[in-house]
Amino acid sequence: MNIDLDALRTLVAAIEERSLARAAEREGLVTSAASKRITELERSLGTTVLQRHNRGVLPTPAGSALYYRAKAILGQMAGLTSFAEDFASDGSPKIQLAANRSAIILFLPRELKLYQERQSQRLRVDLLEAYSSDIPRLVVEKNLDLGIYHAVGPAPGVHSLPYHRDRVVLVVPNGHPLQRESAVHLDQAREFDLLGYFPRHSFESFMELAGHSLTGPLNVKIQVSNYEARCKMIREGLGIGIMPEGIADTYTAQMGLAKVVLKDGWALRQFYLCVRDPEILRPSSRSLFDFFAQQAALQNP
Repeated sequence: MNIDLDALRTLVAAIEERSLARAAEREGLVTSAASKRITELERSLGTTVLQRHNRGVLPTPAGSALYYRAKAILGQMAGLTSFAEDFASDGSPKIQLAANRSAIILFLPRELKLYQERQSQRLRVDLLEAYSSDIPRLVVEKNLDLGIYHAVGPAPGVHSLPYHRDRVVLVVPNGHPLQRESAVHLDQAREFDLLGYFPRHSFESFMELAGHSLTGPLNVKIQVSNYEARCKMIREGLGIGIMPEGIADTYTAQMGLAKVVLKDGWALRQFYLCVRDPEILRPSSRSLFDFFAQQAALQNP
């Protein structure tokens, strides 16, 4: 007997919706296609599973018994699909990791290399770049294994551990008036054109974070997210920019720029490592989670 899983799904939908039309809509079918699936299922089984009437459908005793079997079978198939998604095509473990751009550039290359060198088995990491504000939600809703984000405090709805810390600085052309200062508040830079991107990724969100420390508006001349492109514009005198210190160090020497430390409290950033629940992590994901936590503890005792 060859029973089609799609037919079982249609049967379950028809019994739960008490209507072939609504079942078809739920399954993305036309009603005639849903009806054909049920007819072919009944032919394969040699028995009637649905009674059709003017107001919809009702299961026969055989249909009711099959409904519970079908639910169990479909649940098992979903589990198999989820199991297969945990592994790459060569059978090696696969981990889904979401991180913001700063973490991807500043911390992950070194730490992923160290982790891979210490593993006896191959491991595949699928890395998703996302905004910090979205990462905890993605870990929960998209069932991702791990997330790395920065925030003022741990996000609700996920289990978070302190990861690394960094700070953002001003990047200015060599010879700029602010270069004479060892450190400044952003308010001291309001008279100069600014090139965005900003911490928190949008100017509006950034102002929610830093607006209380300013005595007037900022003059945002151009918004550009790419760090290298922003530094090239700074070099050409189009403005000054805010960026993570570790990334700024990469470009200041290359492009003849200078960094100026920001004294504002919001310029210090705390990154967090998050999971939905560490107790239900697969062994490979838990191993990477523990490794990241150990690395953070070593660098930020």
